[in-house]
Amino acid sequence: MTADTLASLLLARAEDDRPGLLFEDAVWSWREHVAACLSAGAWLSGRGMGSHVGVLSENVPELVFLLGGAALTGHVVVALNPTRSVDELIRDARATDVDLLLADGAYAGLAAAVAEGLGVEALPLALEKTAAAEPDPADLVMLIFTSGTSGRPRAVRITQRKLAVPGVSLAALLTPADVVYCSMPLFHSGALMAAYAPAVASGAALVLRRRFSASGLLPDLRRYGCTYLHYVGKALSYVLATPEHPGDAGNPLKIAFGNEGSAVATRRFGERFGCHVIDAFGSTETAISLTPDPSGPPGCLGRMPEGVRILDPFTGLPCPPGVIEDGRLLNAEEAVGELVNTAGLGLFDGYYNDPEADAERIREGAFWSGDLAYADADGYVFFAGRGTERLRVDGENLAVAPIEAALREFGGVVEAAVYPVPDPAAGDQVMAALVLEGDFDPVAFTAFLASRRDLGAKALPRYIRLSKELPQTASHKVIKRRLAREAWRGADPVWWRTPDGLRPLTGEDVKGIEEEFVRHGRHHLLET
Repeated sequence: MTADTLASLLLARAEDDRPGLLFEDAVWSWREHVAACLSAGAWLSGRGMGSHVGVLSENVPELVFLLGGAALTGHVVVALNPTRSVDELIRDARATDVDLLLADGAYAGLAAAVAEGLGVEALPLALEKTAAAEPDPADLVMLIFTSGTSGRPRAVRITQRKLAVPGVSLAALLTPADVVYCSMPLFHSGALMAAYAPAVASGAALVLRRRFSASGLLPDLRRYGCTYLHYVGKALSYVLATPEHPGDAGNPLKIAFGNEGSAVATRRFGERFGCHVIDAFGSTETAISLTPDPSGPPGCLGRMPEGVRILDPFTGLPCPPGVIEDGRLLNAEEAVGELVNTAGLGLFDGYYNDPEADAERIREGAFWSGDLAYADADGYVFFAGRGTERLRVDGENLAVAPIEAALREFGGVVEAAVYPVPDPAAGDQVMAALVLEGDFDPVAFTAFLASRRDLGAKALPRYIRLSKELPQTASHKVIKRRLAREAWRGADPVWWRTPDGLRPLTGEDVKGIEEEFVRHGRHHLLET
């Protein structure tokens, strides 16, 4: 077997008697771990080669053994997202040719409903030794759906090499004496590629937690001696919102690795818990990779890699460098474009049975990511938002990510999300949803906005929604389309910026705003 397959990385651990998997009060050595994977593979083979097994599960050992068994024996695990509805799951399972459903106890009822709609069997995720198959790096191991924050989830082909390559790469950060903490859901790619695979490749022990818990993270780190953890999205912000104690830095954690953490959260997490935080750019498709550069300017993703460019999505031409003064992008109209790998597809092996989605991303041999970014004159790249997050205010294009980064600096903000809502006359208005530790102080917030030299007048939020929590995917990515759809008509209190300052939005205000839409012939934009 070659070093570019997950199967070869697993078999390299087959005679390793050091701890390989820790879950609650149970421990498996790597030898026992691999043996369990082989048993799971034998069980899969007993059902016929090439079967697609759908799984609804929390982070439990049986899911890891099933994945390893699939890698060793040539089967495919379809990681279904249990936060989706029954009808959505039936569509996802049909699109990925699922012919059997497995579920752990938490999702047995959901699996039964989905299986009935599919006309397939649903069984408990409790698996009953066999020679391993000789895999090819391009062999399919899993199908993982994208998070669906900006559109319908798409099933990404997860091949042997797609797990092995990042596993070997990140294993350079680990030794066999390390302990990897995995609390992000294994039905998303981040936990597999940045926690599970590096543990297998390095021989470090892997600790599973059923579900992420902000308050449970530090006790877990201390209980299991975790030296490395993986995070996604807003997870760090929610940990930082837990009560702080003088001894928080007294823990074994050395590295926190993930993506989509804000610059504020990554800095504060590192300071509070005494670790090095590495926030990298990544996606389930893994077609574009940027290496973090600690010497770069704050908030950058790293330098532009060879072959990756920022192109205007309408003309296909390169975008000029951003002109940045005091942290404010002055030429967003021309500098913000789409990240494109013009040199090829990286580790992207396509979507499963979705030629329309493939055509959207792959054009003339280049991979168009759908992610907006800009670069400074030195080639450092800054994330500007998803392709669906471009704002146009008074004829000027704005990127949401710099506005969010600024709002997170306001005292007491746990998390911030910025998104477009329609303007009654033309284009968009900026709306922000804030999760706060305490009460909202409109006077302090107005003074804060006035002090921000990195926010132009058009970037200031017109509406501020105060939320106890933001709608999120299971991997802690904010579902902005839901916020945008609700606009100012949700259950949460909303403040709005008027010529006289910030004040609460009343029912009469809403009536007046929506009458403006009618006057301008744009009332259709208010339909949900």
